[in-house]
Amino acid sequence: MVIQVNERNIMVKYLDSYKDAPWSDDNIVHEGPNVIIYKDGFPVTEGHLLFVPKIVECRRDITRCFEIAYEWGVQGVCDYKWTAFNIGINNGVEAGQSIMWPHVHLIPRRKGDVKDPKRLKGGVRHVVPLKGYYDEEMYGEEADWKESYRKYAMYSQS
Repeated sequence: MVIQVNERNIMVKYLDSYKDAPWSDDNIVHEGPNVIIYKDGFPVTEGHLLFVPKIVECRRDITRCFEIAYEWGVQGVCDYKWTAFNIGINNGVEAGQSIMWPHVHLIPRRKGDVKDPKRLKGGVRHVVPLKGYYDEEMYGEEADWKESYRKYAMYSQS
């Protein structure tokens, strides 16, 4: 394990193995030769899964996780477990990564799982507040949007 302090004085622990991560063996859903799949310990929706490479030596190790997550996502739709899904990765502290071993999230989606229907359009674009909207119909007049963003920018800098 390597511990570094980044430019914002945040201590970051880079792991040597997926076994060093805080994922519980009780949450293992499936284990293959290259990838292990866990139920997320803090699920965003029911069925939220983590696809974790057992080793990370090349790009293929993480792309394999994306491929398997996509297959599981499609299978969940075909089996009527969910109606849609998001797949993503938080790569680096600024992107929200908190466990410094690569892993891919599969987040099942169902009708009504978001209270604000405007947030449906744009999907993962909403990880950056007020940046997900790209259609004026979704957020009103341009002047209102700019004012909202200005207030957000002021708030986030304090």
